[in-house]
Amino acid sequence: MVNLNPRKSTMTLFSSSDCAMSHCVRFAMYEKGVSADIEFYDPSEPPEDLLELNPTGVSPTLVERSLVLYDARIIMEYLDERFPHPPLHPMDPVSRAKARMIIKRIDQDWYQLFDEIINSGEKKSARAKKMLKESLLSAEPIFQAQPYFMGDEFSLIDCALVPLLWRLPALGIDLPGEALNNYAQRQFNREGFISSLTGIEKEMDTTVK
Repeated sequence: MVNLNPRKSTMTLFSSSDCAMSHCVRFAMYEKGVSADIEFYDPSEPPEDLLELNPTGVSPTLVERSLVLYDARIIMEYLDERFPHPPLHPMDPVSRAKARMIIKRIDQDWYQLFDEIINSGEKKSARAKKMLKESLLSAEPIFQAQPYFMGDEFSLIDCALVPLLWRLPALGIDLPGEALNNYAQRQFNREGFISSLTGIEKEMDTTVK
């Protein structure tokens, strides 16, 4: 078990050591300075204490007293509301709804292809790699327009996207476009991101020491 903060915690995150969605949650935790314990486990062999709380054994799962959450995006939003400073979601309802829609598009457009690359055969995986690279390249003007993805300030949108970008070189996908590369390197060098990396995740890239 790894502690995110020396203060005693009543919150535990059950996390895979290499799952992108779990990484998104850990990234958000470190950015917000949340005090929590992380229990790493193999999702193919979930521990009994996790199965008692969440029979699916899915990663990530957040437990805080009687509360059990096991969807990465829900966990991220809960953390942002539970620990409001610094805020990682817009405060007004309209901007918040737009941010949720952007994260949904990231999941539908890019994470779906990412999952296909990992879980499909060689031919289908190669097609998904091509589609993902082309889709990211088409977003180059968005990365040029603002310092963060679709915004002027770091947000949960970045927490949702950056762990995906970190994994692409290990899959043989070079990050396309100068603006995307610049964005990715800035986020990879954030203290919160570096702190969120597990040993396995650090081995995915050698740019961060």
